[in-house]
Amino acid sequence: MADIQKMVDQLNQLIDQATEIVSKNNWFHRPHEASLALVLSNRLETAITRAALPASAYVEQLNQHRAKPLLYKFPEFYGIAVGLRDDIAAGWYSSVVELVHAETYGDFLEMADGLLNQGYKDAAAVITGTSLEVHVRSLCVKHSVDTTTASNSPKKADTMNADLKKADVYDGLQQKQITAWMDLRNKAAHGNYGDYDQAQVRLFIEGVRAFMMKCPA
Repeated sequence: MADIQKMVDQLNQLIDQATEIVSKNNWFHRPHEASLALVLSNRLETAITRAALPASAYVEQLNQHRAKPLLYKFPEFYGIAVGLRDDIAAGWYSSVVELVHAETYGDFLEMADGLLNQGYKDAAAVITGTSLEVHVRSLCVKHSVDTTTASNSPKKADTMNADLKKADVYDGLQQKQITAWMDLRNKAAHGNYGDYDQAQVRLFIEGVRAFMMKCPA
């Protein structure tokens, strides 16, 4: 629990500093406060990325605001940090975070297995989905399929999945299976925990592991 408290303490420190700025009107037009906001924005982004699960709602929200100007992203990062801090402090997130950051897990799928075996089906689903998306992106790189859009933004997993099918890396049946897996991952990431059960997550992990062996990147 020491690591969890350390996360909360770090977030508290950053949130307290950020509160002093966001609570003031026109902070953006004051050079000193704008400079502090830039530093805090970067520190909040790093702290959220370190504390939150991959592909969690926190990281998803973070990604939506990374490219925005400081005036807009700083208050958003502040709000995300407050929500994450409160959820960790409330206890429901703490045990998952401890497990995710444990050094005994060698890779994402082993981590997902361990979480599922201890009853954390939702975190296991999110992590398996992250592993799947990383593998899909790696397959794109291997087969010279673009991983970014015309505007140089990262492609979504569903788009890369369709592109890999078009490139004959795998067939339509595999594409549909990956789409179904991504749907399960999205349900977990968005808190729709009642839409799937532990057995489905077990099949998800086993299916992704088999897919990686069948289509190595």
